[in-house]
Amino acid sequence: MKKKLLIVESPAKIKTIKKFLGNDFRIMSTMGHIKDLPTKKTGVTINGSIDIEYVVIEGKQDTIAQLAKAASTSDEIYLAPDPDREGEIIAWHAQQEIQKVAKKQADIHRITFNEITKDAILEAIKHTSLVDLDKVAAQQARRVLDRWVGYEVSPILWKKLGPGLSAGRVQSVALRLVCEREEDIRAFKPEEYWSITGLFSNSKSTIEAALTAIGTKKAEIKNEEAANKIIKGLKESSFAIEKITDKKRLKNPNPPFMTSTLQQSAFNRLGFSVKKTMQIAQQLYEGVPLDDPKSPIALITYMRTDSLRLSDTALKQARAFISKEFSKDYLPTKTNVYTKKGKSKAKTQDAHEAIRPINVTISPEIANVYLSKDQARLYDLIWRRFVACQMKPAEYAQRQVVIKGGKYIFKVTGSTLIFDGFLKVYGTDADEKEKKVILPGDIKERDTLNLKNIDPKQHFTQPPPKYTEATLVKELEKEGIGRPSTYAAILNTVKARNYVTAEKNRFTPTELGMAVTKLLVENLPDIMDKKFTANMEQELDKIADGDLDRDTLLKDFYKTFQKDLKEFAGKDRKKIAEPTDVTCPECKKHQLAIRFGRSGEFLGCLGYPECNFTSNFKRDENGNIELVKTAEPELLEQQCPQCGKPLRKVIGRYGPFIACSGYPDCKYIHHEEADFVCPQCKGKVVARKWRGGKFWGCDNYPKCKFAIFGEIEHSPCPTCKLPFLVKKTTKKGDVTLFCSDKKCGYTTKE
Repeated sequence: MKKKLLIVESPAKIKTIKKFLGNDFRIMSTMGHIKDLPTKKTGVTINGSIDIEYVVIEGKQDTIAQLAKAASTSDEIYLAPDPDREGEIIAWHAQQEIQKVAKKQADIHRITFNEITKDAILEAIKHTSLVDLDKVAAQQARRVLDRWVGYEVSPILWKKLGPGLSAGRVQSVALRLVCEREEDIRAFKPEEYWSITGLFSNSKSTIEAALTAIGTKKAEIKNEEAANKIIKGLKESSFAIEKITDKKRLKNPNPPFMTSTLQQSAFNRLGFSVKKTMQIAQQLYEGVPLDDPKSPIALITYMRTDSLRLSDTALKQARAFISKEFSKDYLPTKTNVYTKKGKSKAKTQDAHEAIRPINVTISPEIANVYLSKDQARLYDLIWRRFVACQMKPAEYAQRQVVIKGGKYIFKVTGSTLIFDGFLKVYGTDADEKEKKVILPGDIKERDTLNLKNIDPKQHFTQPPPKYTEATLVKELEKEGIGRPSTYAAILNTVKARNYVTAEKNRFTPTELGMAVTKLLVENLPDIMDKKFTANMEQELDKIADGDLDRDTLLKDFYKTFQKDLKEFAGKDRKKIAEPTDVTCPECKKHQLAIRFGRSGEFLGCLGYPECNFTSNFKRDENGNIELVKTAEPELLEQQCPQCGKPLRKVIGRYGPFIACSGYPDCKYIHHEEADFVCPQCKGKVVARKWRGGKFWGCDNYPKCKFAIFGEIEHSPCPTCKLPFLVKKTTKKGDVTLFCSDKKCGYTTKE
């Protein structure tokens, strides 16, 4: 009997798939990527061709060894990472390692599936293929472009602005959108305008309508004086119903979800961040336990897609369910088909279906019993959107009434829901509001009306809104920047770099974010251009389709990029200072400028070194700069253990710390202490700060050089019983726990 090995990307899928394939297959996981570019150098060279250096990712040596060992005794090997470009490169890297040890006669196949069901997996095994080298090339091109921008631009930012800064090919363009919106908000000048609403009546009915026109012109009322003049004219006019228009209006259901629309709806309806939405969707895709804890069931199809296509099987399933549960009145004659406006022709982007439930008969009511609260809410959203997209439109009876008095024209439109259609499953607050706008039915044209009340209201135009995660994703999609699988990483990276804040879920760029963006736009116009970035996505699609050579794209990009980079690096080497319109309060000669130090931004006098005035600052709601006094050191009740004087809280170059108030005579500094001793010398392990952040080190330094660069998780290592684990969080927000003892090698992901 042939030994068969199936390799997936995520270990969470193993149980779900195992129940379909039984003991015929051994199923293992790569645990994500197993190889990548090296971290301490670019890893990309141009020697006629583009040569890419790959190294094994730290901690993945054991994973590769286990895969290789299983592959060496297998007759058939199926590579089944996710069906996208990242999955393809994982399959390619796994294949490279397997081929070193596999039997000569062993068959190595690539299989993909968009849903984890028995039929889908068995069908994939029947129709095997090879690793798609065009997809691999497209992923490599994206990775190289990102590496060049990140590794070659970032050092210049360190020199010109401050240490630790970084740039990203796509993330920097997303940041530019946020910064440009903030500039529009700061430059915005509110303008006054007025609206006038009239309450009309006759013996039978009352109607409230808005003034929309004066003569043949739109009613534009700019101030109170103009409003009062109109009010005077209204009081002198006689009114009647000039026209009543009755018609039926259809409201069509929304398409099924793709990645971007799921992210937007989950943010708006459920308050989920883009990252949280994708994490939960991944769980629903890979499988969750329902009635049997030992047998997880996949609930949705693959969640990284920009396709609106639904399979024939899914459409038949939906129509049967609607017919049974809601009656045939809700079932359209033909299936509803959706296409994406301006959709790319790239086959790789339509390889998947839209996001939908795998089995529509597993309703939210059934699933809710077994799912976590957040899983249940997201599944409910996906399920309802899918079912609704195959239902009939909602139908409204719409009535518009036009009221005229002299040259003054008022209009009001009311809607009454006469058939709920898809709203029975997937409605919104706006839909509910629309149901309630009802106009009287006992009125007719030429009826005279009395003007019972005039309600003038003052308004002011509003600035453009700040971006939320949902609206920024929508804008990125509209501009063609990034791809569905990258939106979460883009937002997480921009936030992690301290380039934006997200108060009340609205993005505001920091001073650092604004300065970085301005510098990059001025010096690297191509990589910061929205159209250039969007066009690059289309070029990557062409590589994935086999219509463009990978190296041709990379060489063309690098030629222009290097020219701009050389000019950028060669410009004024002084640290960037952004002048403001605030005069130095100390010398009263020079303006203050925004500068960037190790502990953040501050204002400094442009007359330095003659005037060394500095100050913290903040911006008011209009974007104007306000000086902030530096807080005086705060005396604490605790006493210094060395000299007995009070301790005090001080703000230093790396942030706040606690030290003795007797400085410089007493140089005691209080350190946060770990609850375990140094494993090397049994000394105390204390928290320390440096320009790269916080680390833990032995207080017997320099005699003992034990150090932990990362946060401490106060849980013993399950393998070697060391009393702690090290916790590291990537810029994308992924959390890894690992043992600091390299000989142990224990690692796990949260």
